[in-house]
Amino acid sequence: MEPVEFDDAETYEPDADWRRAALAGSDRFSFEWFEKPPGHSSPMHDHENEQVCLCLEGELTVVTEDDEVTLEQYDSVWLDAWESHRVENTGDERAVGLDVFAPGRSFDFWTDREDGDGTDEDDAADENA
Repeated sequence: MEPVEFDDAETYEPDADWRRAALAGSDRFSFEWFEKPPGHSSPMHDHENEQVCLCLEGELTVVTEDDEVTLEQYDSVWLDAWESHRVENTGDERAVGLDVFAPGRSFDFWTDREDGDGTDEDDAADENA
């Protein structure tokens, strides 16, 4: 057993008020808690991981090249590997979500990107979803 206390979890904060925390997981799957301020959106991106995005609080809109869905509390959406998408807080309040990835991943997905999708002068990219 390998517990992760939330206050001790590895975190990543690419933008003001947008924070991610790595929860317990493995190389087969990983969990990332996140919060987004109103109006915040990740850039369109894709990755090798399948992803489930679960809205825990507020409102999140997940946009793909072919579709768009707005999630309210406890709604979720599944994204296939390599499916381009972005996640936006379309509500007026902070949104909180949980992303599950299979296979698991680390924050290196964002911090080591070189494709210009990032924030902070393209030095780091934002997510999730």
